[in-house]
Amino acid sequence: MERLFRSLKTEWAPSVGYMSVALAQQDIGRYLMQWYDWQQPHQFNVGLPPAVAEEKLNAVSGIS
Repeated sequence: MERLFRSLKTEWAPSVGYMSVALAQQDIGRYLMQWYDWQQPHQFNVGLPPAVAEEKLNAVSGIS
């Protein structure tokens, strides 16, 4: 979890902050759902993003 917040603060959020709470929620939601889950490789998942690793696990275990 600490790695997630460090990445969010250093790689995604603007250094000057957001103009509104709504804009922050929208942008952070985009980061979590699109970039972090689907594109960011994770060492624990053998270099796969979390969502891709979960899809592969579900395919192997028969979970849909």
